Amino acid sequence: MALEHRMIEPFEDRQIRNGVISYGVSSYGYDIRVSNEFKVFTNVHSAIVDPKRFDKASMVDIVSDDPILIPPNSFALARTVEYFRIPRRVLTICVGKSTYARCGIVVNVTPFEPEWEGYVTLEISNTTPLPARIYPNEGIAQVLFFEADEECEVSYADKKGKYQHQQNIELPKV
Repeated sequence: MALEHRMIEPFEDRQIRNGVISYGVSSYGYDIRVSNEFKVFTNVHSAIVDPKRFDKASMVDIVSDDPILIPPNSFALARTVEYFRIPRRVLTICVGKSTYARCGIVVNVTPFEPEWEGYVTLEISNTTPLPARIYPNEGIAQVLFFEADEECEVSYADKKGKYQHQQNIELPKV
C-alpha cells in the first residue's frame, strides 16, 4: 500500500539500524526520521507561549547535520525527512521511539488524518534536568497505520485543513 499510494517518500522497505537510531519499515508501522531543521524554545526575548498569537521570538532556528541539544526541561519543533500522503481510508498514530523515551525525551505528533499530505511537524520535549542530544537524519518516532473498512465521510483535504501540504516546520495556527 505504501508504494502503491506513494504514502512515504523517501521510503525504506526495511529497518535501517547500523550505528544509527533505527528507521524504515517496522513490524506494523514505519519508523520516521527527524530532519536537520529545528526550532528550539528560548527565553532570550521573554516571549509568552500563546497558541492564538504565537510569537516567533520564543524560538531559535537551528539547521545542523550534527546532533543538536535541547536544553533541560525544554522543547523543540522539527520536521520529518519523510513526506507523507495519507489515503482516504487510512489514519495514523505516531508515538516516540523507546530509545529516546528511555532518555526522558517525549515525541508528540497529532494523528495524520485521511488525505492529509506533507512533512510532519514533530514536537520534541526534553523532560529531564539535563541537556538532551537529538540526532538528525535518524529515527525519532514510529507511525502506526490503521485502514478503515470504508472511506471516511469528510477527509482532511475536504476540510481544507490548515496544515495541509506543509513543507516546513509549521507553527501553531488558529
